[in-house]
Amino acid sequence: MPFVRIDALGTDADRLEALGRAVHDALVETIGIPADDRFQVLTGHDGVNSTLRYEDYLGIHRDEDVVFVAITLRSGRTPERKQALYRRIAELAQEYAGTEPRNVLVTLTENETIDWSFGNGVAQYAVS
Repeated sequence: MPFVRIDALGTDADRLEALGRAVHDALVETIGIPADDRFQVLTGHDGVNSTLRYEDYLGIHRDEDVVFVAITLRSGRTPERKQALYRRIAELAQEYAGTEPRNVLVTLTENETIDWSFGNGVAQYAVS
């Protein structure tokens, strides 16, 4: 049920796939989503026709390997689970894609069950 968007600067298809696997595996491990629940948009930016803007913020220096991860998911996770998710995404992004943890920016947007339709014009999670 999470919907993931990953934007990476100066990347190729292999790195995008590795980043997608990193985020998915972290979601499975830390918040328990089903392994087959994978909905992702993976976008590489070449820095010319499309790019990402970033600065050093909160004492974290980012460089051209920056990755933005936006996750939309149903509400209800504890702060501890969210922290574990951020940590695991950063660890796996480094392991799978060689992306330094300082270059991984993650945002979570929470919503409710009625806010999802997985096809056929039906809100499958909505209680009848």
